[in-house]
Amino acid sequence: MESSNISRRNLIKSTLATGAGLALGLESVTAKPQNAAKHNFSFCLNTSTIRKQNLGLMAEIELAAKVGYTGIEIWINTLESYVAKGGNLKDVRQKVKDLGIQIEDAIGFATWIVDDPNQRAKALEQTKREMGMLSEIGCKRIAAPPFGATNKSGIDLQKAAARYRKMLDLGDEMGVLPQLEMWGFSANLHLFGEALFVASETGHPKAVVLSDVYHLYKGGSDFNALKMLNGECMQMFHVNDYPANLSREKINDSYRVFPGDGVAPLDQIFQILNQKNTPIVLSLELFNEDYWKMPAFDAAKIGLEKMKASVAKAVGA
Repeated sequence: MESSNISRRNLIKSTLATGAGLALGLESVTAKPQNAAKHNFSFCLNTSTIRKQNLGLMAEIELAAKVGYTGIEIWINTLESYVAKGGNLKDVRQKVKDLGIQIEDAIGFATWIVDDPNQRAKALEQTKREMGMLSEIGCKRIAAPPFGATNKSGIDLQKAAARYRKMLDLGDEMGVLPQLEMWGFSANLHLFGEALFVASETGHPKAVVLSDVYHLYKGGSDFNALKMLNGECMQMFHVNDYPANLSREKINDSYRVFPGDGVAPLDQIFQILNQKNTPIVLSLELFNEDYWKMPAFDAAKIGLEKMKASVAKAVGA
């Protein structure tokens, strides 16, 4: 009887030890690696940063991939120029597939927001044509800024919401998402709150706001305004910085500098964005003449390094 009890005790001990070992093994497998990313950002190159180097669409894509960006944000007129010169859209799609890079967005300029109904109708036709090209090359999104309504204020925001809704409906049809972009210098949609109102009043589940370090400063919005937007309603964010010696009234696009080279509260901005716990594409968007004089590879590489360093400083990643 005693030997039987000993055998049972030994069996229980053995079972417990084995279970503990399995539990420890499972924990070691499922535990996150120590160097796991502490943010949900990916890094993208807006080709405005190397715009005056005039590389052309395919060379821009190759450069972004070579430097180490995971995404690229192209300009519609560069795509149109490529097609006009005999370029094949299928070749673009294959190029990004081969290089393992994503065309995240395209910068377009359709007058979808203006009061003139004839202009808006033409803008929708233009956007449909542009979305058709973007769909063919695998581009997910297109920017929808207040183009055509930058000089004179007075656009009714409720009407702007209805007009953006039409862009979103077209996007559903074409498979390309229009992102409502605020412009800090514009007489309309220069405040983050205005863009937020327009997006929310569309009633469309895919409405998103595309914002920007420079435009938030230029337009006069506080950076804490970024907290007001649900993570699902922001898929991309334009990254740049601005110098200390220029007021909101005097600063313009040409003064944008590499992230970390100015005085923008990037720590605050990236922390707010990171707390949304959703994937956000950070796209380097600059219009600096000094950078346009640099070799395109150098400008893109320095920009990526400084963008990553700014994120690491802000969130410890």
